[in-house]
Amino acid sequence: MLKRSLLVILGAAAALNGAIMLVGPGYWYATVPGVTQTGPFNSHFVLDIGIAFLVAGAGLLAGAWQARFWPAALTGAAFLGVHGLLHVAGLVSGQAHSMVPFELAAVVLPSALAVYAAWPHAKGRAA
Repeated sequence: MLKRSLLVILGAAAALNGAIMLVGPGYWYATVPGVTQTGPFNSHFVLDIGIAFLVAGAGLLAGAWQARFWPAALTGAAFLGVHGLLHVAGLVSGQAHSMVPFELAAVVLPSALAVYAAWPHAKGRAA
């Protein structure tokens, strides 16, 4: 039940983030803490990443809806997990933009939780 709840919460958050990126890329760029410090605004880039977040969120939500959709959930979690690792690499290499607590709370922890929640138990896998 915990994993399913995490999949719903994290899936909805990722999908909402992606939807906001698609509907208002400039708004997203200007309002998410630390984003403006990563470089100049690039609408196409924000839209591309918005699609990835939307699809990742949909995969997590699919896994929460039906356990047999664990491959979709794991795929969505893989994107979030690699995104989280990218932020960890930035923190370790000193490329953090003074947003360390925010990055840990808003990116790294949710990505780790998504991977945990999407990882199937052996009995939950389809044959």
